[in-house]
Amino acid sequence: MNQFLSKEESNLIDEYIETGYIIRKVDSNLYEKIRSVISNVIYKHLNLNRSIGFDEILNNSHKYIDISKLNDIRLKIFNEVNSIKEFRRNYYEISKPYLDTIVGNELVMQKKINLSIQLPNDDSSLLDVHADTWSGDSPYEAVVWLPLVNCFNTKSMFILPPRKALELDKNFQKYSSQGSDELFSEISNSVEWIKINSGEIMIFNQALPHGNRINQESESRWSMNCRFKSVFSPYGDKKLGEFFEPINLRATSLIGMQYKYPKV
Repeated sequence: MNQFLSKEESNLIDEYIETGYIIRKVDSNLYEKIRSVISNVIYKHLNLNRSIGFDEILNNSHKYIDISKLNDIRLKIFNEVNSIKEFRRNYYEISKPYLDTIVGNELVMQKKINLSIQLPNDDSSLLDVHADTWSGDSPYEAVVWLPLVNCFNTKSMFILPPRKALELDKNFQKYSSQGSDELFSEISNSVEWIKINSGEIMIFNQALPHGNRINQESESRWSMNCRFKSVFSPYGDKKLGEFFEPINLRATSLIGMQYKYPKV
């Protein structure tokens, strides 16, 4: 089926399908541009002196952010970062080498890039086990997850591997009446906690069950995520123009979309 792909492309596709995700190092210049934007916004909204190192602020945010104000601060940072013109483009460019193979080269991109902050022992920032497709998202979407700190164990996110997810799907009716905590208990021994470092990126299959738990590590987590899909693939509840917008249509597609058959 993929006989015209290079060996490198085929290997990348096989890895993504088999594991449900890929992790790769990113272009350091693009990554620093992204970090620079976020850094400026964070120093501004936390009103901190730049003598405090950026990585210190990120990993030890619980020392600088009152948990009762966490979501307000997150939203302020989220809104300002997304208002910066080149930020979304840099986010796409940093993942483009892998998106081209995994998703395609005519894409739509989520209009706003999400920001997650999870402080140690914080139960207010939990993302219960779920697959995005369970709530109406298209199975043709992929998520680009960019950590701003090293993530491991409960400082990270978990994902249920594809083979285990198939087993869950076959017995889904059995679990459908359970709450998220009960469902997680059922799959907890099968999930994989993602180990990923700052300077790396993960693209994952959002149709697989995933989420996070209370961060029981001693450090805080900052990460960003954004959805991409092929522009002509089927849409779910997240529609073109509402949630997604095209970012790189090619000439033939532009011509085809505007073409009108002559009247006879």
